[in-house]
Amino acid sequence: MFYYLEGKVAHVEPYLAVIDCGGVGYACRTTNHTIRQLKKGEVKRLYTYLHVGDGIFDLYGFATEQELNSFKLLIGVSGVGPKAALAILSVGTPETLTMAVITGDEKALTAAPGVGKKLAQRIILELKDKIAKETQEIGLPSVTGSAAAGVGGKAAEAAAALAVLGYTQQDISVAFRGVDVEALPLEEIVRQSLKKMAR
Repeated sequence: MFYYLEGKVAHVEPYLAVIDCGGVGYACRTTNHTIRQLKKGEVKRLYTYLHVGDGIFDLYGFATEQELNSFKLLIGVSGVGPKAALAILSVGTPETLTMAVITGDEKALTAAPGVGKKLAQRIILELKDKIAKETQEIGLPSVTGSAAAGVGGKAAEAAAALAVLGYTQQDISVAFRGVDVEALPLEEIVRQSLKKMAR
């Protein structure tokens, strides 16, 4: 329904930001990560997700499209509701979530309040499957230099992990340049690529 909201930040509190768009205040549930980027009175854009359920009509807003995509990925996991997804993205970032899934790091997920070991394992399992599916569907980004010689399973998996976060093939292709895909472990390929895209 809404792709994003852009307006003046009218109010901020833990897990909630109110954005004034043309005199209407939209209450967006959000993460600590997004809250830290908002200042009352400044004009900001939040990428949104409308959650509609049994008598529930909640709007969620995020500072980046990657954070929104991560939120959608998390609530797509059985047993993960919006509250747990916000908690996970409040103790980390979309990048740390991706790394936790790729490396099977349960502790990174259980650091979030209300997320136990079983739920963390389910998140890792289901999102790894999603990345594997993305690997089959995605065409490998064209890479140059030292990366070109090492294109294979690791490159495909790294590209899929980044694509699941919402990065385009063009972004991924640029990020892969100069990364030694052949020699580096998967986690390091993703880490270096994310570092480049964050600049």
